[in-house]
Amino acid sequence: MITAPLHGVVPPVCTPLTAGCEVDVPSLERLLDHLLDAGVDGLFVLGSTSETAFLPDAHRRTVLEVAVARAAGQVPVLAGAIDMTTLRVLDQVRTAAAAGCDAVVVTAPFYTRTHPAEIDRHFRLVAQRSPVPVFAYDLPVSVHTKLTADLLCGWAADGVLAGLKDSSGDEAAMRSVTLATRDSAPSFSVLTGSETTVDTALRMGVHGVVPGLGNVDPHGYVRLYRHCVAGEWDAAAKEQERLIRLFDLVNAGSAARMGRGSSALGAFKAALHLLGVIGDPLTAPPQIPLDAGEIDRVRTRLAESGLL
Repeated sequence: MITAPLHGVVPPVCTPLTAGCEVDVPSLERLLDHLLDAGVDGLFVLGSTSETAFLPDAHRRTVLEVAVARAAGQVPVLAGAIDMTTLRVLDQVRTAAAAGCDAVVVTAPFYTRTHPAEIDRHFRLVAQRSPVPVFAYDLPVSVHTKLTADLLCGWAADGVLAGLKDSSGDEAAMRSVTLATRDSAPSFSVLTGSETTVDTALRMGVHGVVPGLGNVDPHGYVRLYRHCVAGEWDAAAKEQERLIRLFDLVNAGSAARMGRGSSALGAFKAALHLLGVIGDPLTAPPQIPLDAGEIDRVRTRLAESGLL
């Protein structure tokens, strides 16, 4: 399913939950339809926005199976194979491949203390044994390791990886990788995980975007991407600025009583609930749910952006 390099808008799909913390399959199907109907170019399940770190393996399998079935070959499905070390990641890779996913997305090892040589070995072993293409997920805020440009470019040149999902926040490093791989590894995809600098990233040459806010407003990100591809940079800037204002909903939760993850993921789910896409805005424990006043702040941002 993946045309190399992978381009476009690939939202990291939220995982709706029931009041009993099971996967809410009807809500997940509605959410996937919401994204597909907007014209997205792929789906990324079991990443940070999917709350994969909070989900038991059985929940993960359900998400994979529902996403593959709902996509039905319309777009590629990328699956996070997120776990602490190589053998555990390979278990996740096999599960994703068996479910019919088109690629996996893998972080550096975490919890353990690792040397760059061990990180290199990790990605090479995973790619060697994976039946589907492997994307690196640069997520230093969570795994406490920044993937260096030297490692990424080496993997790209050697054909180890299909691409990079860059959520590092280091746009200079991302640009270096984009520039270095443009000629040496033309099938290598660079995808930005930033919701707020998409027009800039696309102008510097990245191939696409993986925006958590794309769950809430996939049409906006599809419009933004298409403006950029067409070279309509003024229109792209206008759409990007609207999305920046909408993205402020991630700050709805009070920092005095919850972490920024609870606030952001809770806000995405609250927005989807207010839009009638999912049945319950519940986030997985131990995350703290938004209260009524905080949900009102989400509602205000949706209204200001023209979504309500």
